[in-house]
Amino acid sequence: MEPAPKKILIVDDDEAIRRLLCTLLRSEYQLAEAASGEEALKIATVFLPDLVMLDVLLPGIDGCDVCRRIKTTRRELQIVMISAMSSTEQRVRAFEAGADDYVVKPFDPQDLRARIRLHFQLREASATASAIRAEIESHNSDLRKLAERHTEEMIAIQDTAVFTLAKVAESRDQETGGHLVRMRAYSQVLAEELAWNGTYAFQISEPFLQDLYRSSPLHDIGKVGIRDGILLKPGRLNPAEFEILQRHTIIGANILDEAAARVHGGGFLAMAALIARFHHERFDGAGYPAGLVGEEIPLPARIVAVADVYDALTSVRPYKPAYPTYEAKTIIERSAGSQFDPVIVEAFCRRFDDFLEAQESAGDSFFPVTVGAMAFREYDSIEPTLQGVELNPF
Repeated sequence: MEPAPKKILIVDDDEAIRRLLCTLLRSEYQLAEAASGEEALKIATVFLPDLVMLDVLLPGIDGCDVCRRIKTTRRELQIVMISAMSSTEQRVRAFEAGADDYVVKPFDPQDLRARIRLHFQLREASATASAIRAEIESHNSDLRKLAERHTEEMIAIQDTAVFTLAKVAESRDQETGGHLVRMRAYSQVLAEELAWNGTYAFQISEPFLQDLYRSSPLHDIGKVGIRDGILLKPGRLNPAEFEILQRHTIIGANILDEAAARVHGGGFLAMAALIARFHHERFDGAGYPAGLVGEEIPLPARIVAVADVYDALTSVRPYKPAYPTYEAKTIIERSAGSQFDPVIVEAFCRRFDDFLEAQESAGDSFFPVTVGAMAFREYDSIEPTLQGVELNPF
């Protein structure tokens, strides 16, 4: 028996846009239309779409409010915002409302079809995400019981559980096990230095350090939602594939947001969700998924970004050896103000000896090897030429 076609709800007050989208999609999907936010909310409860294409500017309830209301009851539903506005502020507002994608009008029909297919592939990955959420919830439940008897034992088990969950994602691109150990150690060194010196000291408390310790290994948990054909591709990704790969930030954040919602106050999972979503943002605004600038990027994500890039630079890639540690340090320094927060880079330089110590103590991983498409991440887009060695761009 042929599976029932996926359902798409098209919400736009412009009838011409609705007709265009219907023409593009009716051969593959079951469609419903709405011309306002109020109408969309009513139809969604009956039609039960698998995906909503939602205009930002609508009469009455605007698109972001509609998105937020739908996500309240159906977090797994994919929502693609459509707008003629392309500003960073508008994109950030859409993502904060829970949008899974943002398409700017006028859009390319082929690109739009590809994006929709991608979102349905992400839905198919939700079974894996649900299993991870269940695992997190199970561990949290067990740990709450243990807390009544042994607080220290509870924390140790929690750390082990989180690290194991992070390895579920890491193991898919065959990165060496030391990556998570090094990432956590580097992030702690930076956060401790910032707590003692600099303008961010007032933001970093002991609970902050504890949450960062537990949450930093989960930065790439969203890789569970990227199909193997892209994640394990033995070569460079083309622009379309790289755009799909970038979605691991949103996938990971959605997984962790949902887990955090089940914990009073969110716990360390709230910080983990911020890191997962924003650790690929750049200080100059050229990062993703929201193009945040400077201190708009949450501090934990800015810290993890430096730790993650340093580890990538000092790791073997299929097309380059590991950069020597002091050359990697120079690259980080020269990227202050563009890729990275200058205050965090200063902390990195002050504590570089501690980075070397943590790197050497990681056992199997002083010069780790990474294979597959995740070896070609945006770290390669840092473009300074150092001592005659130019980093390969995409």
